[in-house]
Amino acid sequence: MAEKKHEQSGFTVTDRRLFTADGELRADVKEDVQEEVRENPAAKAQPPKADADVAAKSAASAEQSAAQSSASVMVTSDREMPTPPTSAEQEEQAAAYRQSSKDLDAQVELGGHSAKEFEMTFERFLASLYMTAMLQLGLMREQGGQPRVDMIGARQTIDTLSLIAEKTKGNLTPSEDNFLQNSLYELRMAYVEVTNALTRPPQTGPATGTSGR
Repeated sequence: MAEKKHEQSGFTVTDRRLFTADGELRADVKEDVQEEVRENPAAKAQPPKADADVAAKSAASAEQSAAQSSASVMVTSDREMPTPPTSAEQEEQAAAYRQSSKDLDAQVELGGHSAKEFEMTFERFLASLYMTAMLQLGLMREQGGQPRVDMIGARQTIDTLSLIAEKTKGNLTPSEDNFLQNSLYELRMAYVEVTNALTRPPQTGPATGTSGR
């Protein structure tokens, strides 16, 4: 599939969008998704019911972790919170951080790279979440690795992007807002397509042998 390089973010990703600009499901991507799901050992080893059981167990584990985190927050809130650092302490630490960053940038420049390649921008932050979700959906993979489907993780990453869109509404540049909305649109439809592929009953070939004897 075609590769795209974003001018501002400086990263290259494989175009794995599931839908065309007209909203139609791309046939080649549908075949890729079904093939990757079939080849994924975790998805292949279990029937749809087992997949549902795994998802339920993952959800239960996530809920348990969330409950534990909430309990930890409640315990912490009951205790006296430490005094926040003073403005002078904050500025001193920020200055030390900037100096350490400059030292690191100097080492990067000596290595033949531009330090600007590693600067964090809002679009690069969004791109990192987008690629994380694509990896969790099994539509991207690490070089030499196999697709790994993590639907609970993918849903949490997509919900994180949705939360960012809600909290930053009206504060983004047109380019940032366009990048965020397109990412959410593609990831949500990809999530639905992969979910359907995982829960679709396996197709069986025509029966062999003779009958009626």
